[in-house]
Amino acid sequence: MITLQNISKSYKDQTAVDNLNLNVDSGEILGLLGANGAGKSTTINMILGLIKPDSGKITVHDIDVDKSPEYSRQFIGYIPENVNLYNYLTGIENLNYFCLLAGLKYSKPELQDILETCGLDKDSHHRKISTYSKGMRQKVGIAIAYAKKAKVLLLDEPASGLDPLASNELSVLLKQLASNGTSILMASHDIFRVREVCNRIGILKQGRLVKTLNSNDVSANELESLYLQYMKN
Repeated sequence: MITLQNISKSYKDQTAVDNLNLNVDSGEILGLLGANGAGKSTTINMILGLIKPDSGKITVHDIDVDKSPEYSRQFIGYIPENVNLYNYLTGIENLNYFCLLAGLKYSKPELQDILETCGLDKDSHHRKISTYSKGMRQKVGIAIAYAKKAKVLLLDEPASGLDPLASNELSVLLKQLASNGTSILMASHDIFRVREVCNRIGILKQGRLVKTLNSNDVSANELESLYLQYMKN
């Protein structure tokens, strides 16, 4: 579970996040829609404990992030727009390496099962990351979070640059992880993908949460119209 209570963050004279309140339950996917500079990445970095808010409280899996940032990160998987992996290692070698860094040891068959569970086909497990598409790299990143048994998954523009098939595969995988109880927060400006994947949607503008709604209550076209209305006003 992720909870943000009255979170604010400013840089000099500019407010990045303004009195933000959010809650993501276990098994829920919440999408944050917003233009560049709306505060999406700042919000994620505060949940990760990499940036300290000026005011308010953030808890992850009932842990106060401000008081125990390193401990709270043990329960978080983070997937940025471009997943940082070692190009000279294979997919399974990358997964094994990051697992060992987290103090986790898996057998080769277990690593292969994790990669397959996260949508990476067997033929790709032993290929170098340098040959991977962006969608394949995203799957390895999610596999790392899955192996870590992350209770919370944070994604920052995960579908950016993905082709339609890879983007759809990512959607299916996120829903599968949520069905197993993972709390997922996805920041994006991809209206269609957010509508398709998320249970709830929040619209951020200039650091403020201006609207929240259930995805089942709005079509993609209606969401686009609503989003544009808030961006123009």
